[in-house]
Parts: sequence; structure tokens; C-alpha cells
Amino acid sequence: MIKKFEIKSHDGPGRIGKIDGELTPKLFSRSDLKIAPSEGSAYNIDREIAEFNVRETLRLAKENVDECDVAVIQGSKYLDLRIECLKELEEIGYNGFIIANGDSLLTNSRDLVEIIVELKKQAKKSSYFIFPFTEVSFMPILTYMGIDGFLTDSANYYSHLNVLQTPTKAYDLNEYPLYEDISQRDLEKKNLENMEFVIREIHAHMKNRSLRNLVEERSGTTPQNISTLKILDRNYMDYLLEYTQLF
Repeated sequence: MIKKFEIKSHDGPGRIGKIDGELTPKLFSRSDLKIAPSEGSAYNIDREIAEFNVRETLRLAKENVDECDVAVIQGSKYLDLRIECLKELEEIGYNGFIIANGDSLLTNSRDLVEIIVELKKQAKKSSYFIFPFTEVSFMPILTYMGIDGFLTDSANYYSHLNVLQTPTKAYDLNEYPLYEDISQRDLEKKNLENMEFVIREIHAHMKNRSLRNLVEERSGTTPQNISTLKILDRNYMDYLLEYTQLF
């Protein structure tokens, strides 16, 4: 059931690749993926609970490996558990991974950078990573760090919160009534359209080797974006320089 992932080129750690003939980075619909069941948990929990959830996730992933092509990397806030989960899932036979607790990671810039970079450094080159519940303004820097795709669930998730996602900002429509009486379905549609636009934007910049320019442009949109880029540059410059452009 494994989807073959082929890397075509890099722009920094960001990768243009192909999965089943489709270019990455890309948007993934949950309905198009066969995701192994996992034992989810909150981000900030006791280690003993996180360890149990990782064990259960691995058990469920192993039981369903013949029917599924993507697994979930659990481990909450514990980096070593995340890496252990990744490595064992790869041993079981998976090469597509969803990073759990994406919404919580976006509010913890240091953990976000550390977890993604360390997972990327430990993973096989044939493995690809999908980020759930992303804010649209974060998609360029997540791609720059090495994320290969995003779940379209984000559009629905934020529409439930009455939040409009744009390339540069997330608008709480209760505070910023940009549209009057917009339905949740229409709001979800707008959020998805903006995700699709940013994916096209990312591809255009990667083609022109200017993804870093887009990342810097978007870094000023939120305090979390600013912090994420600063931490990435300060702590992981070797990682950024290692993955130079491949021709």
C-alpha cells in the first residue's frame, strides 16, 4: 500500500517531489489517504501517557499496515518519543507520515522547529511528511523546513472556528466581520481556495529558487511566524545549508 515518493529537486530543505504522479508539496484530502488508526493525545501531557499512546499507535499501525499507506507520528511534546515513533513506523513499512498535534505546535515555535527538523534528519529520504491543521500563512515556512503536504481538513477546522484563513493572516470573523452572514460551507470554501493559492505560490517560488524570499516575506505576518524563522536560523543553520539546491 506504500505510495512511492520521488524527490525531484530541493529549495533549501524544501522538496519538490512526486507521489503517484502528483507534484509535492501538495494538499492531501483525508478521504484520499488510507491513514492507520492511532492513539491520539493532547500535546502537553505526562510522559507516561505519551509513552502509552506511542505504544498503542505502533500496535495499531502494525495491525493495519497491509491496508494503510500513512501513519501518525505521536509522542506529544517529547522529541525522543516522536523520533522513536517515526523509526518504528518506518520499520513496520510506512513512508507517509502525519505529524500529530499540528495546531498545538503552531503556538510553540521552539518545539515546532525542533520536532520537524529532527524528524526530517532522522527519517529515510523516501519518507514524506504531512502537516495537519496548519494556518495558511505558515505553509511556506513549513515547506521550507521540509514538510511535503498539508491536510485539507484545515479549511473545515478553521471554518468551524469562524476563522478566515488568508495567505498573510487568520481573521476571526467575530472580531473582524469581513463578510456578513457567511455560511460555514462558504467560509470553508474560501479557506480551501486560499490553501490552494498558497500551494501554487510555493511551487512558483520553488521553481525560481526563491522559497526563502517568500518565507521571509511571510515571517512578519504573526509573532509565531517571526519566532519560528528566528529559531530555525539561529539553531539549525547547518540543516538549512546542508540541503542546498540540487540540479
